Amino acid sequence: YHHIHIWLVLEMGNADYENPVAIPPPQPFFNSLKYSLKETFFPDDPFRKFKNQTPSVKFVLGLQYFFPIFEWAPKYTLQFLKSDLISGITIASLAIPQGISYAKLANLPPILGLYSSFIPPLIYAMMGSSRDLAVGTVAVGSLLMASMLGRVVNYIDNPNLYLHLAFTATFFAGVLQASLGLFRLGFIVDFLSHATIVGFMGGAATVVCLQQLKSILGLEHFTHEADIVSVMRSVFSQTHQSKRQPKFFWVSAMAPLASVILGSLLVYLTHAEKHGVQVIGKLKKGLNPPSVTNLVLVSPYMGTAIKTGLVTGIIALAEGIAVGRSFAMFKNYHIDGNKEMIAIGTMNIFGSFTSCYLTTGPFSRSAVNYNAGCKTAASNIVMAIAVMLTLLFLTPLFHFTPLVVLSAIIVSAMLGLIDYEAAIHLWKIDKFDFFVCFSAYVGVVFGSVEIGLVIAVYLNHYSVMRNFRLLYLYFEITRWIDEEEDRIKASDQTTLQYVIIDMTAVGNIDTSGISMLEECKKTADRRGLQLVLVNPGSEVMKKLNKSKFLDELGHKWVYLTVEEAVGACNFMLNSYKPNPMKDDSEGWNNA
Repeated sequence: YHHIHIWLVLEMGNADYENPVAIPPPQPFFNSLKYSLKETFFPDDPFRKFKNQTPSVKFVLGLQYFFPIFEWAPKYTLQFLKSDLISGITIASLAIPQGISYAKLANLPPILGLYSSFIPPLIYAMMGSSRDLAVGTVAVGSLLMASMLGRVVNYIDNPNLYLHLAFTATFFAGVLQASLGLFRLGFIVDFLSHATIVGFMGGAATVVCLQQLKSILGLEHFTHEADIVSVMRSVFSQTHQSKRQPKFFWVSAMAPLASVILGSLLVYLTHAEKHGVQVIGKLKKGLNPPSVTNLVLVSPYMGTAIKTGLVTGIIALAEGIAVGRSFAMFKNYHIDGNKEMIAIGTMNIFGSFTSCYLTTGPFSRSAVNYNAGCKTAASNIVMAIAVMLTLLFLTPLFHFTPLVVLSAIIVSAMLGLIDYEAAIHLWKIDKFDFFVCFSAYVGVVFGSVEIGLVIAVYLNHYSVMRNFRLLYLYFEITRWIDEEEDRIKASDQTTLQYVIIDMTAVGNIDTSGISMLEECKKTADRRGLQLVLVNPGSEVMKKLNKSKFLDELGHKWVYLTVEEAVGACNFMLNSYKPNPMKDDSEGWNNA
C-alpha cells in the first residue's frame, strides 16, 4: 500500500526543506521489525507518558492506566456528585425494567437482569475511561445468546444447564475482550464498517421486535427460531389461541419504570393474572450468588459456550466502544479503545463469577446518562447502589409485572436501532455500502442472527480493503501529533497549527472512510488544529461533497498539491500573526 503523507505545519520554525521522495537509509532487520511491531500494536504509544519518570511515578501512572478512578477521584467535587447522583438515579429507573426485559429475551431468569446491573457497573466505574457509558445488558447480545445456546440446549427442558452455559459464554466473552485490550488488538473491532453495523443491528432489532409478539399476543407455544418466516408461521398458526390483552396496554408507551409500576399495580388490583395475563412471577430477594463453580468447562458443551462467547463478545465490544466514542466526541474528550476492552472484559469475567450475563454499554441507557448531565463514571456506582437496594428490598414488587409491558419496553428500545435514515444516507453516498447494509439486514431477518453476522463480516472485508489507508491514518494521527509537539517543545519552536493530509494514494472512499476523516477532524479540532486535505481524487471529492464533509471542513482547506497547502497555511499564519523578522520567501521552511 502507498503511504498517506501527513504534513504538520508550525507557526514558526527553521527546519530545512528536504525532498519528500528521498530514499531512506537502510535499517537493520531487527530495527525494522521493532518499528513494524510498534506501528501495529502500539500506534497510540501508551508508554509515552512513562518516559523519564521515577519508579514511584511510573507505578502511579500504571495504576491510573488500568484504574482511571485513581485519576479522576482526587479531583472529584461536590458539584460532580450532584450531577452524578441525578444521572445514576435516572439510569437506574431505566436499568431495572430493561434488565428484567433483556434477561427474558435471553431466556434467562429475570433476576439475572438485576444482578447484571449491580456488579459490572461497579467494576466499570473503576476501570472504564468513558464518563458517559452506562453499563448493562443489551438486547442484541441477549438475542444472540438465546439463539446460539438455544440450538444446543432447550431452556425449558434443561434450565440449569442453559443458565450455566450463559455464565460460561459470558466468561469466554470477557476473556476475549480483555485479551484484545491487553494485546493491543483493539483495531480489529474498528474494522467493522458503519454499513455493516447499521444493517446487522437493524436486522437484529427487527427480529427482537418480532419475538415480542409471543407476549403481546399471549401465545402459549412459540418458535425458538429467529427468522421472520418461522415467527410469522408461529403467529398465524396460533391466532385462535391468542388471549385478550388488558385494556391498559397503552401505559407501556410511558417511561419504562412507570410502565412497570402501573402495569404491576393494575394487574394486582384486577387479578388479571388469573384471567390469562402472563406475569413475571416471584423474583428472588438478595444480592448476586456466586456462580464460578457453575461454569461448564467440559465437552461437549464448552465448545458451544466458547463460540457463543466469541461472537457475543465482539458484538458487545463494537457497540460499547462505538457508544463511548460518540459521547466522548460530544464532550470533547478522548477514550482509549484498548482500555475500554480491558474494562468491559474484566467486568464480564467477574460478572460470570457472580451470576451475571453479558454486559456492555447500551446506547439507550448511555444516552439517558449523558442527557441527565453525568460528569464521571460515578453515575454507574449510583445506579449499582439503587439496583442493590432493589435486590435487597423491592424484588417482591415485580411479581405482578405483566410480560406484555416488558415486551413493549424491548420494542420501544429496539425501534431506535432500526436506523432507516442511516440506510438512506448510505444509498445517497455509496451504493456498495447500502448493498452491504441491506445484505446484513436481510441475512438476519430472513435467515438467522448467525447468518446475518457471517454475511456482514464477509462483506465487511471488502470495506476494510477499500479503507485500509484511512484506517491506518486514523490509528496513527494522534500519536504523530503528540510526537511532533514533543519535538517542537524540545527545539524551542512554537505550537503546531495545521495537519495536512496528502490523499493522493486514496483512490476511493466509502462511508466508513468518511467517518474516519470526520474522527480525524474532531481530533484536530479538540487540539486546536486545522485539518487540510491535499489532492483527493474525483470520486473521493464527490463523496466528501455528498456527505457534507467538505462543508464542515471548509472548501478553502482542500488543495491540489502539498506545496500549495503549505504555502496557504504559511500565508494564513503570516496574515493573522505577522512577524516582521520573517522573510516571506521562507515558504517550505515552516513545514
